[in-house]
Amino acid sequence: QVQLVESGGGLVQAGGSLRLSCAASGSISSINAMGWYRQAPGKQRRWAAHITSDGVTNYADSVKGRFTISRDNAKNTVDLQMNSLKPEDTGVYYCFADAVRNPRSWGQGTQVTVSS
Repeated sequence: QVQLVESGGGLVQAGGSLRLSCAASGSISSINAMGWYRQAPGKQRRWAAHITSDGVTNYADSVKGRFTISRDNAKNTVDLQMNSLKPEDTGVYYCFADAVRNPRSWGQGTQVTVSS
């Protein structure tokens, strides 16, 4: 199994930036893709971005051009740099990891609040 711990959330004004980090432990050698989902208040959790073990990235249209996902395989971390933040980016951000022969693992979530 893979354990994930997120950090880096907080309160920021619209137009500002935040950087989220997620550290993986456990069966890390089996991890393929890692990424982030987010859940706005009263809404379903939605995919935001992911990165494969080879470094291929994909982004939801709502964050493309503003968010950048990166991964350090040596440190077993995945980061999400969020720029030009908007109030609609407010929510709980969850890190995930897909590992071979394991169900998807989730972090506990970190709150991001963007004030207008």
